[in-house]
Order: sequence, then C-alpha cells, then structure tokens
Amino acid sequence: MAAIKILPDIYSVGVVDWNVRNFHGHTYTTQRGSSYNAYLIIDEKITLIDTVQEAFAQELINNIKEIIPLEKIDYIITNHIESDHSGALPEIMALCPKAKILGTAKCQEGLYKHYYKNWDFQVVKTNDQLKLGRRTLSFIEAPMIHWPDSMFTYCPQDALLMPNDAFGQHFASSSRFDDQVDQCVLMEESKKYYANILWPLGAVILKKIQEVQKLNIPIKIIAPSHGVIWRNDPAKIINAYISWAKGQTENKVVVVYETMWGSTEKMARKIVEGIASCGTEVKLYDIAQSDRTEVITQMLTAKGFIFGSSTHDNDMLPNIAAFLEIVKGLKPKARKVGFFGSYGWAGGATKEMQELLKDSAVEQVIPDLSFKYVPDPLELSSCFDFGAKFAQGLK
Repeated sequence: MAAIKILPDIYSVGVVDWNVRNFHGHTYTTQRGSSYNAYLIIDEKITLIDTVQEAFAQELINNIKEIIPLEKIDYIITNHIESDHSGALPEIMALCPKAKILGTAKCQEGLYKHYYKNWDFQVVKTNDQLKLGRRTLSFIEAPMIHWPDSMFTYCPQDALLMPNDAFGQHFASSSRFDDQVDQCVLMEESKKYYANILWPLGAVILKKIQEVQKLNIPIKIIAPSHGVIWRNDPAKIINAYISWAKGQTENKVVVVYETMWGSTEKMARKIVEGIASCGTEVKLYDIAQSDRTEVITQMLTAKGFIFGSSTHDNDMLPNIAAFLEIVKGLKPKARKVGFFGSYGWAGGATKEMQELLKDSAVEQVIPDLSFKYVPDPLELSSCFDFGAKFAQGLK
C-alpha cells in the first residue's frame, strides 16, 4: 500500500500484511491479516513514528521515498520495541545517519538487546515535549500496555494520539480509516485484539486511560500501529476499552471441552441445552477443533465459563490443559465457573481442572459433574439440570 495522507503533512507510511495468519508465536490467529503502521510528520524537523516488521522494510522505505528522501529524517519515535514495530529500524537507521531515536529508558535498553547498535538515543518521559516546528509532540509512558517499554505519542495541534499497540486490531484492509470499513468487523477484531493480548492488563489499562483523561487533552484521531485509524469516532474504542478493562460482562456462558470417545461431548451438549433453557446466551467449543483466539474473544464478555474433559491417566486431556493454562494467564476476574467430565475406571480430570485454576479470581458456583463411561438418559438429564442451575446462578 502506498503512503496515505491522514492530515496535512502527516502520512501513514506503514504496510499491510495480507497473508499473516498467526501472531505472537502462534498464540493468536489473524484470519483477516494485519498491518504494521508507521507515521511520517513533515515539519521543520521530519519525524517517523515507529517502523514495521523487518520483512517489509523495503516497502516502508519506498513509502517514505514517495514523500521525502530518507536522509532528511531528523527523529524516529519508537513507541514500542517489539519486532513487528522495530524490525525495520536497522535498515532505516542505515539510511538516516543523522536521525535521533526517542523512546523510554526501557526502550533504549530493549533496542540494544534486540539489535546491538549504539544509535543516538534520547530518553523521554511523560510530559516531555519535542518541538518540530509548527507541531509539537508530547509523550506518555505506558508501561505494560503491553510491554515495559511502551509509550504513547501525542500531537496537540491535531489532537492526534499514536498509541502503538493500544486501540489496534489485526485487520488487513485497503481502507485505512474506521469510517471506511464494516463496523461489526472492526469492533469484532478490536475485541479479539484486546481479549487475546491485553486482557490480563485491564487494571493497568484502566488506570492509564483515566490518567490521560485527567490531562484533559482532546483526542480527535487515534492512529494505532495495527489496523485502521480511528478518525470518525475515537471515543467508540476508548469506551470499549473502559468496559473491557472494568470486566463488564453479559449474561452469557462459554462452554469449552475436550472429549476422547464422545461421552464428554454428550454431556456438554446437554449442559448447553440446560443453559439455553434459562434464556442465557451460550457458546459451545470443542477446544481440540476450535480456534482458541475466537474462544478467548467470546470469553472476554461472558459472565460464566464451564470447562469439561475426559479423564486420561487421571488427568485432563492435553488440549484443554493447554487452553486452561492460557486462561490462567489471562487472569479473568469476577467470573463464575463450573467443571464436568467423563471417565473410565478412574476419574481425575475435573479435579485437575479445578487445581489449575484454583489461584485465579474465578468462583466455582456449582459442584463438578462426572460420570463413568457413557452417560445414560438419567445422567444426561442431570447434565441439563447442571447447565440450568449454573445459568440461574448468574442472574
């Protein structure tokens, strides 16, 4: 994609990655691709905000060359050192010998450990300013949103916030702005992004949003480092983040299970029937067959989770075990939880699932349910009652 003017003398010069389907070491599926956004400001001092993944360095270089020769760049702002945003930095710096890099102290430390280059670096902190000429940039440290080095860059003259990994989406599109894309898709991808990357950081995110709000700075445009730019209604994504960060939920249950010979699946389906009979929305996933990125997205706003597994070697099956490790890392708060499963000569799966999540801020509101071998009609009726009782407990 060519460079696109987003404001007078401010350009989007990043790249669209149409083909990426996995992110963060295959922990996040990106079925709609992604983008690596970088921004160029033309003023008395020319400034590049962030770069792109290393494989797309030449495309970034070509986009910048459409506007100015690279050697004219004075400053490079590095909001975040992760390689999808800094990977092209060595090639850019080789073509910008006079450029100074600006970032947090953690950014300086991290860039050296990534690239082992002694670049000219200026450490900046919250409220520090950089005068470019007609425009000024100010900086807001944002540690753990989502790395220790992260920060936001703000241009008051344009009420433009460039927050790197905050407010983004893994969403490849030929359109670059929020008002040019399907709103349902946009919010779905924004929710997916938050759920799978930022969910554990809700308290930090809420505190940072409140801190920015106290600064009383207008925000007319949010230009993140993945996905489209919010220019029509930036408050929409800010309010969504506040809701997600506060852990606000819907009357919804997500049931996730793994089955060996089908008995646990039979139980799961009856449990879902019981939940639905109470008018509660419910989603059912066989984790061995499902996209866990999608499952986590559904869980973000669900009030209750139910996990099931067949027993193997007195333990849960491997796919549900791996998934529950992820759930544990997401640190969900104020959620109701239940467990079920089937077994052969001895049980153990439900106990091990409980043990794995025992230190999480979830509350088991119903005794676990286990049956030997294939559940009979009476036992399946008990599964229905289990689901109904769980749903009633959410209200």
